[in-house]
Amino acid sequence: MRIVSLIASSTEIVWSLGLGEEQVGRSHECDYPAQVTALPVLTEPKFPVDGTSAEIDRRVKQTLTDSVSVYRVFADRLEALAPDLVITQAQCEVCAVSERDVEAALCSFVSSRPKLVSLVPMALADLFGDVMRVAEAADVPERGRMLVTHLRGRMDEVARRAAALPRRRVAFVEWIEPLMSGGNWVPELVSLAGGDCLFGEAGKHSPWMTLEALGASDPDVVVVAPCGFDLPRTRAEMAPLAGAPAFRALRAVKEGRVFLADGNQFFNRPGPRLVESLEILAETLHPEVFHLGHEGPGWERWQG
Repeated sequence: MRIVSLIASSTEIVWSLGLGEEQVGRSHECDYPAQVTALPVLTEPKFPVDGTSAEIDRRVKQTLTDSVSVYRVFADRLEALAPDLVITQAQCEVCAVSERDVEAALCSFVSSRPKLVSLVPMALADLFGDVMRVAEAADVPERGRMLVTHLRGRMDEVARRAAALPRRRVAFVEWIEPLMSGGNWVPELVSLAGGDCLFGEAGKHSPWMTLEALGASDPDVVVVAPCGFDLPRTRAEMAPLAGAPAFRALRAVKEGRVFLADGNQFFNRPGPRLVESLEILAETLHPEVFHLGHEGPGWERWQG
């Protein structure tokens, strides 16, 4: 089977199912595992992705004003690859190439008439459903069941250990300027790790929030993991928060319980590494108990 994955999370699902050798194309964001970077790139954003979070936000909004999508799909490259299976998503027009983009490309050019699987990951349970959807489309359902059992087992173990620990009130920041909290699966991960997510609702899109609301909530822990940003970029983006009096006044800031995390590789990808995302939260919420090896590459304590 010739598989094209146009979402970073589904690429990770494909490889976790042992189908990496059958993937022939990827999106511009697919970079894990490292072997996928050698595959042809079939998408690109319609705007520059450098600059501050505020600049990127303005570009995204302007692009969506002028167009129905912020990405383009190279239909001619898809045609050349002659895929049997194409995986995309219908969850967010900003996060990744959408089902509408891919359908347009397939209808225009791709003569191989591939099967199109569109994932809609809104909550944690959807991760397991998406694993099975990809596994069944690739005719390896048993591998899908085994992977789901493995992922659930690891998550259950973290939740079991965290259940006996004090609950932490958590503010999870998914975008810095303008300020946005984590939604979808993030509140569930926070809960499993032994916390109560103060903003965002499980199964619903990430909500905007204000510095005033953040200050009023005075969380025990703040986790900053902007969508699409790695740790160095997140560190560099902290200035708008660091300079805000409402943020500096937080108990979490004064007591050194603000953590930066790699949102790009972990929290923002609803794939198998949501397990690692849960483990990162457990380490940041309960550093005295959880030592799972993610400090450094996955998260760091903000030095202020």
